[in-house]
Amino acid sequence: MSGLSFKGGIHTYEGKELTKDKKIIDLLPSQELVFPLSQHIGAPATPIVSVGDRVLRGQKIAEASGFVSANIFSSVSGTVKAIENRRNVQGNMTRSIVIENDDTYEEAPPIPVRSIAEMTKEEVIAIIKEAGIVGMGGAGFPTHVKLSPKDPAKIHYVIANCAECEPYLTSDYRRMIEEPEKLVAGLKIILCLFEHAKGILAVEDNKPDCIRVLKDLCINEPRISVKVVKTKYPQGSERQLIYATTQHAINSSMLPADAGCIVNNVDTIVAVYHAVIEGRPLMERIVTVTGDAIKYPQNYRVYTGTYYDDLIEAAGGFKAKPGKIISGGPMMGFALYDTHVPVTKSSSAVTAFLKDPVSDCTPGACINCGRCVDACPSRLLPSRLADIAEHYDEDKFVSLNGMECVECGCCSYICPAKRHLTQEIKMMRQTVLANRKKSK
Repeated sequence: MSGLSFKGGIHTYEGKELTKDKKIIDLLPSQELVFPLSQHIGAPATPIVSVGDRVLRGQKIAEASGFVSANIFSSVSGTVKAIENRRNVQGNMTRSIVIENDDTYEEAPPIPVRSIAEMTKEEVIAIIKEAGIVGMGGAGFPTHVKLSPKDPAKIHYVIANCAECEPYLTSDYRRMIEEPEKLVAGLKIILCLFEHAKGILAVEDNKPDCIRVLKDLCINEPRISVKVVKTKYPQGSERQLIYATTQHAINSSMLPADAGCIVNNVDTIVAVYHAVIEGRPLMERIVTVTGDAIKYPQNYRVYTGTYYDDLIEAAGGFKAKPGKIISGGPMMGFALYDTHVPVTKSSSAVTAFLKDPVSDCTPGACINCGRCVDACPSRLLPSRLADIAEHYDEDKFVSLNGMECVECGCCSYICPAKRHLTQEIKMMRQTVLANRKKSK
């Protein structure tokens, strides 16, 4: 099955066989849940509850504090125990609402909705905003903002990112296999906002069963097509997916909307369906618990605010002391030094390995092999950019298009000298962005 693709990229060990055939299991949380007020790009949400308040499952507990922000809802019923700083997956202390679960899961009234045919576009976007939906593939960008481009008439493609190219992760795959109707229905809702757009379900060719199911569901949907993309990392990266499916190219100074595209993750689109059709806010997601250190790898439907500890315990714990635990996948996830941190809207996986090959190797000198150049999906010179980053030469870094890096990790993965190319480039990009912000 031939697939659409882009230049560069790598073929990693997939590791998906650990959880690919594991059906989604509902996981109830422990007694305490933590809801960081900043689990999205933009301004943190503002608490609208106080310590001692009783809250219901699906009740709004924090309100968006700006256009680029998102509401937060309790995933359980219980009592607000504290509003204080708690540690997040990045290791930072962040303002959070702590709720003591009363195990009754008493539901709050749903968000008021009507038939999609009876609502205006503005009303649909208002429901998506009220539901607190953000990009659930990892970015956490508020979805109502993404669905409100300057000129909706110029949007020609709404792309469902069904690639799931990150090694080991199978949460999107299980969602597509078990609930494909919700994915297609969610995509149709988004297409109602863009009259001139066509829908694309972009699926990697290593998922032939998903491709068959989705094609069967869309056989009578003239505005939706299933496009098969090549299994290659980082096929699911926004820029690469847009190019593979539409041949439209974007850079760091552009938004997908500038190329006439809107891209959303599978879980995000299903969350749109739940909000607009059922009036359900975003308060749960699918999480893959996997890796060779996990006793019983599994896919779980998890309530936001649940501790990572609970997920690992549900999967049988560790076979032995892990060498590395990651929030997300091995290519773009965050290494964890503490698993007593909460699941947020953008948490996709917990990946635990018995050994950490990165810390076990010693970086050597560049041998000028050019493999990083061949692998780079942004067509950059990673080894040169890393050298420049080590010398803190911002002007030269920018002149060689270092800001176009998507931080996918391909260069570090492919480097025979085991240089930390991505890390060096990432730190320099952060420095450039911080200095630009200071100069404004």
